[in-house]
Parts: sequence; structure tokens; C-alpha cells
Amino acid sequence: MIELYTASTPNGWKVSIALEELGLPYSVRPVTLSKMEQKEEWYLELNPNGRIPTIVDHDNDDFVVFESGAILLYLAERTGRLLPAEEKGRSRVVQWLMFQMGGVGPMMGQANVFYRYAPEKIPFAIDRYQREVRRLFEVLERQLRGGEYLAGEYSIADIANWSWVHNHGWSGVSTEGLPNLERWISTIAARPAVQRGLAVPERVDAKNDAENLVQGARKMLV
Repeated sequence: MIELYTASTPNGWKVSIALEELGLPYSVRPVTLSKMEQKEEWYLELNPNGRIPTIVDHDNDDFVVFESGAILLYLAERTGRLLPAEEKGRSRVVQWLMFQMGGVGPMMGQANVFYRYAPEKIPFAIDRYQREVRRLFEVLERQLRGGEYLAGEYSIADIANWSWVHNHGWSGVSTEGLPNLERWISTIAARPAVQRGLAVPERVDAKNDAENLVQGARKMLV
């Protein structure tokens, strides 16, 4: 049994979606970010970076894995799914996984901070990060012209990128004029395992609960 420490964020969704896609048995321990539970000593013993998600694999000597990309690789390699075994195919998936980890996630995260959470609106910062997010979306658009998914078959690269990109409205970035990206977003959103993964630990309705999300995020920025 895998124990998942998580919250309703793009990085958290990556792992819950992967667990659902892989059909692995797991339990959920929600981490309340707005109460800074992720900074408590018991959690830092599992994840020294004080972020979510984290897993504990009780079927593998209680092995702990933190960092969402590392967790995706661990689960894929442990099951032999969502990641090709062949060298070049594996590399292609890892490249697009790193694209999300080093680009899409950080840039959308900063766009969220300055567009949604910062108490003072700084137009230069908002514009800078939104433009960079749009540029990254255009990179994905070009890649998706050549196939249904980012690196051949559906993989952890798609899960990682989709978990962030599908929420583009929260960053204030449009996908207008990017038909392949929009098709990819819709295709993955329709997968039952993805829908189940989004509900872990609970589905936050950004439209109806935006103010609570903003207030909680501001606490974490202090």
C-alpha cells in the first residue's frame, strides 16, 4: 500500500492521477497547506523541502519519495507502465517531464503568485510570467502537431504537464489559437482515472471558492 501525502494542487494531482491510472492501492493523508502543516516537524522528516506531494511505499520497506517528478518516475519504473523501457522512448518522456518540472510548473506558479495572490499588483511581473507561460504553451502546441501525446504514447510526461496546463485560466493565460494543445487538454480531461485523480483529496472549485484559495495562498507566501 502506498500512502500519499497531498493537497489539491497541480503537483498533488500529478501523483493522484498517476496512482489512479496505474490502479495501485493507496491511502490519502491530506496536508492542509493554509495551516502550514507541510512545515511541521513530522512532515519535514518525510519531505525536507516542506512541500507536497510525498509518498511512503509500505510495500517497499516504507520507502519515502518526495518531489512530484521523482514520484512519477518511481511509480512508472516500479510498475513498468507510463514510461517506455526502450532507451530513446524513455528519454523522450523524461525530457518532457523535465520541461514541466523546470519550465511549465515554475512559470505558471509565478504567474499565479503575481496575478492571483500578491496583495500588490505589479504589471511588469504579471506580464513577464504570463508571456513566458504562453511561450511554453506554444512549445507544447508545436510538439503536439506530431501526435496525440507529448512523447508517443500517453505517459507520465502528459500527466505532469496536463496537471498544470489544464488550469491555465487561474494563471490568466489563454490557449486561444493553440488547437492541438486544446485538443490534448480535452482528451486527457476525459480519462476516468484523471477525473478520479483530480478529486484527491478534494476538488477545489476555483470559481466558487477563489477568495479562500487566494487567502490561503497568501499565508504560504509570507
